[in-house]
Formats: sequence, C-alpha cells, structure tokens
Amino acid sequence: MKISWHGQSCVRIQTDTGVAILIDPFITGNSKSDLDPDTVEADVIFLTHAHNDHIGDTESIAKRTDALIVANAEIATFFKKKGLKTHGMQMGGKHQFDFGEVKMTPAIHGSSYEVDGESLTLGLAAGIIFSADGQTIYHAGDTALFTDMKLIGAYKTIDLALLPIGDNYTMGPEDATIAASYIQAKKVIPIHYNTFPLIEQNAEEFCMGLPEEQGLALKVGEIIDVSYV
Repeated sequence: MKISWHGQSCVRIQTDTGVAILIDPFITGNSKSDLDPDTVEADVIFLTHAHNDHIGDTESIAKRTDALIVANAEIATFFKKKGLKTHGMQMGGKHQFDFGEVKMTPAIHGSSYEVDGESLTLGLAAGIIFSADGQTIYHAGDTALFTDMKLIGAYKTIDLALLPIGDNYTMGPEDATIAASYIQAKKVIPIHYNTFPLIEQNAEEFCMGLPEEQGLALKVGEIIDVSYV
C-alpha cells in the first residue's frame, strides 16, 4: 500500500490491488495541493467530517469517477440524495469492504457544511482506521487530543498515523506529540497545517520532538510505501 499527502488533510492511498482512495479531497482552494480535481483518480473517497476544507471536491470527483463515498451516515445521506454512491457509518462501527477494512473512530471537532451561505450540521466528526495489504493506517481527521486515543493503539498495530498539528482548530504540535505516544504508531505524519496563516507550523520541528525516526514530514505529493515504514 502506498500513501501520499496533498496539503491540509488530503491523503491519497493506492492499495496493492490498484484501488485509489482519497481522504478529505480538499483540492480547489487549497494552496498546497498538487492535485487536479478534474483528473485525479478515485475509486473510493473517505470523509472524516463535513467542513468544506475536507469535503472539498468530493461531489465533482465522485460524479466523474463513480467513486464510493464512505463517511458518517449523515454525510452519506447528503450525497446519496445527489445520486452518488455512498456507504454510511458511525463512530465505533467497522465494515469489511472488498478493498479493505474501515473502522470509524471518534474525533473531537465540529462537522458542518456550508451550502449557498447556509450551514448544515452533518453528524459527528470522525477518524478512520483503514487496513489493507497487511498494513493499517489511522487518519485522525480534525481533532483535539483525547485519552481514548490509547485505545486506538490497543485496537491493532498502527503502521502509520496521520495527525493534525495546525492548532487553533485542532490539536497543535504539543498535543499531537502526546497523541503519538498514546497511539504508538510505527510512523507519524503531520497533516492539517500551513494551508493558511492561522495554522502555520514547523512540521520538521514537530517530527524532531518524536522518538527517533517515528516522525515523517512528507513533502506535498511525496509517495511512500507503507510496507517499508
């Protein structure tokens, strides 16, 4: 399984069987993104919550690619009404898809979506544990630090954890360092930072504060093989 980061919380996963997965595909309006919403491939889209900088280009990508949208039940219903393929879940739930296993975890954050100036509340924010090809990835979504992250590390071995470090709207570097100690992932990749001034952070400095070789600050578009983390 290969993974790459594309600014904010947007992550691309390519399974060994060739399934292309996008998480929180905020591309249009994302100054850090290197993706083109009109050409990016996606078989599946995972959404952690409904904020516009996470749902992003989901609708246009899913219409073009016929991708399956996996999200909380409220977001899934919202997109199902638009004629898109969806699978709704809730916190604590797990489902075995033909491309891998998805477990939805809590996240402490809001989940509203702005449409034509109106704010729609669409369920609860979440994190996602995805297992495929013998590896497991945890995308924390937008969240504060919470002690039950220890249970995520106890659930199964996490090969790669993607943790927000931007502060203000999510946990900052100090709390993300504590989260990393709770989760005990083999590698920790910082996300949700430097997209705009209020969440500017030094990712390299954050990684240096983690145990030796645990932190990995990816360049935008850089691809790594999870098998070798």
